[in-house]
Amino acid sequence: MEEPEKLSFGKSLGHCCIHHWEGKASILIPLALAPLLIYAYRIDSAAYKCLFLVVVMAVFWITECIPLYMTALLPIVFLPFFGILDSDTTCGLYFSDTLVMFLGGLFLALAIEYSNLHQRIALGTILIVGCSPRRLHLGLILVSAFISMWISNSAATAMMCPIVKAVLNEMETQEIFEVYMTQEEEPVEEGENPHPSKMAMAFYFGIAYASTIGGCGTLVGTGTNLTFKGLYDTRFPMSTEHVDFPIFMAYAIPLVVVANTILLYISLQVTHMGLFRPNSKIGQEVKRGTVNKAILHAVVKERYKELGAMTCHEIQLTILFSMMIFLLFTRQPGFIKGWGDFLNATSVGSSSPLMLPLILCFALPTQYTFFRYCFGSAPFPGRAMDALLSWVFVDKHTPFGLAFLLGGGFALAEGSTVSGMAKMLADVMGFAENMPGLVIQGVATFLSIFCTAFGSNVAVCNVLIPILSEVSLKIKMHPLKLTLPSALAMSMAYHLPVSTPPNAIISGYAGIKTKYMAVAGILPTIWGFAMVLLNATTWGIVVFPATKSFPDWAKEAQH
Repeated sequence: MEEPEKLSFGKSLGHCCIHHWEGKASILIPLALAPLLIYAYRIDSAAYKCLFLVVVMAVFWITECIPLYMTALLPIVFLPFFGILDSDTTCGLYFSDTLVMFLGGLFLALAIEYSNLHQRIALGTILIVGCSPRRLHLGLILVSAFISMWISNSAATAMMCPIVKAVLNEMETQEIFEVYMTQEEEPVEEGENPHPSKMAMAFYFGIAYASTIGGCGTLVGTGTNLTFKGLYDTRFPMSTEHVDFPIFMAYAIPLVVVANTILLYISLQVTHMGLFRPNSKIGQEVKRGTVNKAILHAVVKERYKELGAMTCHEIQLTILFSMMIFLLFTRQPGFIKGWGDFLNATSVGSSSPLMLPLILCFALPTQYTFFRYCFGSAPFPGRAMDALLSWVFVDKHTPFGLAFLLGGGFALAEGSTVSGMAKMLADVMGFAENMPGLVIQGVATFLSIFCTAFGSNVAVCNVLIPILSEVSLKIKMHPLKLTLPSALAMSMAYHLPVSTPPNAIISGYAGIKTKYMAVAGILPTIWGFAMVLLNATTWGIVVFPATKSFPDWAKEAQH
């Protein structure tokens, strides 16, 4: 009988690490950081205890040795254990006004998807903009950016992918331009789908990057915005500058969304669609597509025609969606008194006006044909009437784990403030006090973009914003001036599939390799950095004039 091969120590260790490495890492990481916790107990420092928790959670979030959402629940266990926050306070942060607003935004986005209204908006806009390759590209980018302002950027990207695929398939059928690379250009294994061509990738990159940019335009557009609002409101409840729905839109839309979207379109046109290079191979293909734009128009028009007339379901969703926007805008506009100021309530947050139309979605029927039976005679239909939104659909498609991720960030931020950890880290960065404000903002913005390229932007926001809040107090800069641009920059992740959900969706859906995404994201990242910084130093001061100086309430927050 042949003896089994004896493995060396290194190979044995390798085999041991491969099998269920997540479980081993989840034990070894805290053990490796145990000296920090031992030191914290020796000097009886709540700040160092909290720092231990923050570092462990940050490493867990980066490595994903346990799911992101379960890592976010660690504060529930360890903040009370360390004597930093009691359990009631900690758990209460997992269901705050900001978090309910986030869930309400997700549910309303699902209601739009449930009614198929999003398809009608997308195809209708494309028909209006035009169907030549360049106009079609612009139309898809504009639709993606607009829709992702109101629903999650991942949902917007997932919705647009089938539309892009249908258009590209028709272009391939009509031989307008090459949709896939040849085996010589990009070799693939037998049985794998060919890799999308450079021009085809421009369409996929356009919808993913535009969804990311559009999500920066409203508080409900992406989880990072709501995470920022929750962290800012928790740390600075006395702030006279409130980050409300209309004010946030006024701050972000002109430069961070509109200008950035235009620059994104131009960038992809130059790098992937031969703009300013009419004699290049791609330029000639685009020219041929422009000549045959009637074919593309017919494809999109046929898909739009398949939707039929606007249904009662879609009409009601349009009304309720408009109602939500109106209520959010008029609650506390800032420049005039809103309806929230006239109510005899202690405080009406953004979750209330968002939840009202959502509740109506579960109460109102998709159609009102049942009225004809109210005074009629038998036989009556046996089928029950559906509501505008089904809880089964919501339960199946809602990423409830994101609520834990946001709540964990709020709990971690509150713990870092109460324990003094954030202030301790800010004191270490006190050298920045003598640096120009623009340089400090630039470094914070760059750091945010760099960190979010390698991990979840919500997780990065949970770690960086509390630290930047304390840094702003240390260097006597208005907290909004440093934290809000950084929060927006955390969504500008274009290089890797892991950076943000839209990137991961197009990478998996179209089979785009990481090397192409890494190169395609260079110019959008540069523009994103420039627009966020330009916005903070120009238009941002117009929207928040009080950020020119260090406010009195921030001086009180220092103590």
